[in-house]
Amino acid sequence: MGFVRLVLGGFVILGVVYICVTLYSRSVRREKLEGWWDEEPVEAMTREAYIADGMAKYENGLRKRLILLVFIIPPIIVGTIIYFIN
Repeated sequence: MGFVRLVLGGFVILGVVYICVTLYSRSVRREKLEGWWDEEPVEAMTREAYIADGMAKYENGLRKRLILLVFIIPPIIVGTIIYFIN
């Protein structure tokens, strides 16, 4: 029963961490896109279209997938610690 609570509690905590990291990463990417637009505007697009296009590319990019490692790395570390301690 204790192990189930550990797994469920850890999964909830990792979910909150994942949401926070995702929101932070999206805001940083958006700020970078806004900065790039301010430095060198693209004549063929509006600012909003440029940012929307950049965010669409971000959604399909590697960085967003790497954030999913939040659900993989900590359980591996905790499992390894538990294995070696016992």
